[in-house]
Amino acid sequence: MKKIQVTRSSMPPFERYIEEIRGLWDSHWLTNMGEKHEKLADLLMDYLKTPHLSLFTNGHLALEDAIAAFDLSGEVITTPFTFSSTTHAIVRNGLIPVFCDIDPETYTMDASKIESLITERTSAIVPVHVYGTVCDVEEIERIAKKHNLKVIYDAAHAFGVEVNGKGIANFGDAAMFSFHATKVFNTIEGGAVTFQDEWLNERLNHLKNFGITGTETVEYVGGNAKMNEFQAAMGITNLPYVTGEIAKRQAIVECYMNELADVPGLRLIQHQEGVKTNYAYFPIVFEGEGWNRNEVVDALAEKGVIVRKYFYPLISDYDCYKHLSCSEENPVAKRIADQVITLPLYADLSLVEVKKISKMIREMSPLKSEKEQSSQLNLK
Repeated sequence: MKKIQVTRSSMPPFERYIEEIRGLWDSHWLTNMGEKHEKLADLLMDYLKTPHLSLFTNGHLALEDAIAAFDLSGEVITTPFTFSSTTHAIVRNGLIPVFCDIDPETYTMDASKIESLITERTSAIVPVHVYGTVCDVEEIERIAKKHNLKVIYDAAHAFGVEVNGKGIANFGDAAMFSFHATKVFNTIEGGAVTFQDEWLNERLNHLKNFGITGTETVEYVGGNAKMNEFQAAMGITNLPYVTGEIAKRQAIVECYMNELADVPGLRLIQHQEGVKTNYAYFPIVFEGEGWNRNEVVDALAEKGVIVRKYFYPLISDYDCYKHLSCSEENPVAKRIADQVITLPLYADLSLVEVKKISKMIREMSPLKSEKEQSSQLNLK
């Protein structure tokens, strides 16, 4: 039985990639910010509409170094509804994460709850754009300015997203993007930090290169987070196709929306006014009576359809973070984490497969839709 995976990496034509890396056999320059690295950085600054960008070997180290660059201390307000990397990056910088509940419609940080969590120890806010849906960037900016806090966005899911024509890379003091193999745009592994202030470029370059600032000087406790030339080459060859990839994802999402819109007890994520999304993920939430999320996951797996409980468990339920917070303190995030799955979504997924998956879910529904009820009444 052929399995439909929850995601699948997008890859450029084989010949295009081979042609891009061919010159590396002549130069033997494989890492340390070479020609491919610089070319990709320029291309991405143009695509993301941002003045400054620093490439990294992966998104996690990009976020760690973005946080480290600001010399923060004390507490950082963030969300428990995210991937482990977000919170780990905060803690590995010696900071204490303070969890803020999420908005029930967007699943991003509930900006109306942020100020109640600010103390004299708070130094920053690390919000997360999820599924291609964006945070309330204007309200978060207002709060940050009022309380003199840094804002560093985890934008791993938000590559190419725009808010009223403005690239998402331009909000906050910095934003991290993931170029992991499963993302809308990938460099196999990889990531980037975008920022507005030019001074951060030198700081980030030092942090990702062992803290080395000169041939014989090391001024920072840095690590090794440099993107290599093969990763950069994959990004260079993938980037021309990303607009088409997003268009294919849009068609898939619209098909899911049409097929599942009238299923009772299912919450589908809605389009945000003024937001140009990237259709990164398609989450559904089982909030109606009679639905059992785990049973649905198992039943789909038996039929060869792999879905993901994403994000589950809640970060505050991790063994390493239970001492920081009780999940009941963030009831919306707890409820969504217990009820959500993301359905298969990638550019090569056919609409026939989308309809097949949707039909499976409809047939598991404990309640009939209005359309089905009407059809049964007509038969009588």
